[in-house]
Amino acid sequence: MTDTLENIIYTGKTRTTGGRDGRGASSDGELDVRLSKPGSGHPGSNPEQLLGVGWSACFIGALHRAGQSLEIRLPEDVAVAAEVSLGTAVGGGFALAAKLTVELPGLATEDKARLVEAAHQLCPYSKSTRGNIEVTFDIP
Repeated sequence: MTDTLENIIYTGKTRTTGGRDGRGASSDGELDVRLSKPGSGHPGSNPEQLLGVGWSACFIGALHRAGQSLEIRLPEDVAVAAEVSLGTAVGGGFALAAKLTVELPGLATEDKARLVEAAHQLCPYSKSTRGNIEVTFDIP
């Protein structure tokens, strides 16, 4: 099922040239990043790193919202580390996989699990990838 937007809160506008060996910039000038192919040794970030940063930031926001609804106070030093892997797919072509390590120090194991599950249901990045790529969680 596809979610349809009822009300647009924000639209990020970017323009990229040159593909994986190019440059990407936002329309407001706040982001201007050199791109390079993974493992090329050239300076620059790659799309997998950028997806990881965006997803992690969004997931932390979803954790805060989940914490409010579950009445669980998040620690100030909450962090999410993302590993976004690019590889060849079993059926041919290329595919992505992701692992999110969610750091919630000081919380009980069961509260961590409840928060991560609720955030995974709320986060737009999680929704957009659900059923499309393999996603795993590590909750130390």
